[in-house]
Amino acid sequence: MSETFDIIPPEAISSGRATDAYFDRTVETLDHAGRNPDVVAEVTADQFPTGEWHLLAGLKDATRLLEGRALDADALPEGTLFDGGPVLRIEGSYRAFCQLETALLGFLSHPTGVATHALETRRAAPDSTVLSFGSRHVHPSLGAMVERSALLGGMDGFSNVAAGDLMGREAGGTMPHALLICFGRGEQEQAWRVFDEAVPESTPRVALVDTYSDEVDEALRAAEAIDDLAGIRLDTTGSRRGDFRHIVREVRWTLDAYGHEDVDIFCSGGLGPAELRELRDVADGFGVGSYVSNADPLDFALDIVEVDGEPATKRGKLTGKKSVYRTKAGGHHIGLAGHGSPDDAESLMEPLVRDGEVVREFDLEAAIERVEADADRVGFGTKR
Repeated sequence: MSETFDIIPPEAISSGRATDAYFDRTVETLDHAGRNPDVVAEVTADQFPTGEWHLLAGLKDATRLLEGRALDADALPEGTLFDGGPVLRIEGSYRAFCQLETALLGFLSHPTGVATHALETRRAAPDSTVLSFGSRHVHPSLGAMVERSALLGGMDGFSNVAAGDLMGREAGGTMPHALLICFGRGEQEQAWRVFDEAVPESTPRVALVDTYSDEVDEALRAAEAIDDLAGIRLDTTGSRRGDFRHIVREVRWTLDAYGHEDVDIFCSGGLGPAELRELRDVADGFGVGSYVSNADPLDFALDIVEVDGEPATKRGKLTGKKSVYRTKAGGHHIGLAGHGSPDDAESLMEPLVRDGEVVREFDLEAAIERVEADADRVGFGTKR
């Protein structure tokens, strides 16, 4: 049995080994022919604007892949909303990046899908605390990607400890059903009290209250068992949930009736934007898992659009080097480079790499602010 996990190591990705085999054949053929043309290549999901917005993510890792190569690259800023046209442009000799295409597209496609779903979730409950609980649904090597993309999309926190180590941020979480079960039926108060005694003061005192009995019953028992309880969490399985909104309202009513108005209610378990819109006026916060972590990757492709200074591309693709703009009205405009721009439009393609040197900084907080402003500008999430 192998002594390692089935994970492609970073050095294989950086070296271009994490490639589709036909790119190796391409390099061998070009080398045999003595050909290595200068090209312009663009990463695009849709040729023209579609009205379906996506949030660009994964650019930091994609940039690291291009670093040190004899090429130039431009890209939209991380955290930009787009609905068509190129998000990344590479210029240089083709063999300088031919074998990087597979990994490059992977670095952009999956994070963009995750970040877009995170933004949908955030916009569904703008005044609530929304946490990312979904890394358990993906391969563990993807945990940091999921959590960074979730933060980029505006989620308030995440649960994966190792991802927090990589990002220099603290993961959050309180208790699973397994903790209550380890203490046993009828011993919920003991479990909650020992938790309160054991964990650091910085850990929020949020009690899980649907393990053995009615949510209303356990919520009240938890509030009376722990002084200064911050909140309770409802993670009721779908087979026992019924009308979840009614359950949340009943819990809120009972806590208030017994003087526990300061105890917040958090909900989790199979939630997405539709559920958050339904519950956001009766719950204080949410944990969202698979809707974000299991988002489909966006189907990016990398296409050569210019060879040795002349327009050139495959059938069905738009030839020529392109520019990308955000119009004053919030539109996304794609045009041929050098052919002028719309009035009052802002160019979105910015320098990323110059002769192998990275010329852009990646600040997650600044990117998060960009997402919020750009989402307002383009009206993301205003249609249901």
